[in-house]
Amino acid sequence: MSFQPLGNRVLVKRVESATTTASGIIIPDNASEKPSQGEVIAVSEEVKNLSAGNTVLFGKFTGNEVTLDAQKYLIIDVDDIFGIIA
Repeated sequence: MSFQPLGNRVLVKRVESATTTASGIIIPDNASEKPSQGEVIAVSEEVKNLSAGNTVLFGKFTGNEVTLDAQKYLIIDVDDIFGIIA
C-alpha cells in the first residue's frame, strides 16, 4: 500500500484498546470507546512536525475513517492532533 496524504493531513492507525478488564470481563466492540491515540503511518509534504512512527493523541470524533488493504485508518487534519506521545 502506498498512500500520500494531501494538505495538512496525516494517515493514522488507531492503537487498539484492551478487550478485557483487569478482572477478566470481556468488553464487546459496541460497548468499548474508540481509542483516541494512534500511530502515524504517512504524512503530507506540508507537515513538518510529525513523521511516520510517531504516536499521537487526537479527539474521539476526529478524522475520516478509510479502509486500505483491509486495514482501517484515519485521515486526520494536523490541527485536530493534540500532541505527540513520547
